[in-house]
Amino acid sequence: MLIVKVIKPLVSTNRIPDFEHKHLQVVQDGSTKKVAVDAVGAKPGDWVICVSSSAAREAAGSKSYPSDLTIVGIIDHWEPDPPKPAAAPAPSPSPAPMSTPPKEGVG
Repeated sequence: MLIVKVIKPLVSTNRIPDFEHKHLQVVQDGSTKKVAVDAVGAKPGDWVICVSSSAAREAAGSKSYPSDLTIVGIIDHWEPDPPKPAAAPAPSPSPAPMSTPPKEGVG
């Protein structure tokens, strides 16, 4: 199962008959956007639970349904992990001290 955020509905009026009239949603998983069949009526901004593979087909209505990602639940309360701060750059090595050549005639 995946936790993803619903971005917006996806309208596709010209599609194969097996798709029936199920609602489609654009969801975001990290930086990747995907399309999911919406079996629960999610709205943009909702955090949802999705299933994939054969579980997605079954959740969408039948084992032969052409889906590999289906929204199966709307999360009531979810606080996503805050983004990790960028690592501080490694300090640059200090330049080697310059040695001064001995003065001639001293000694």
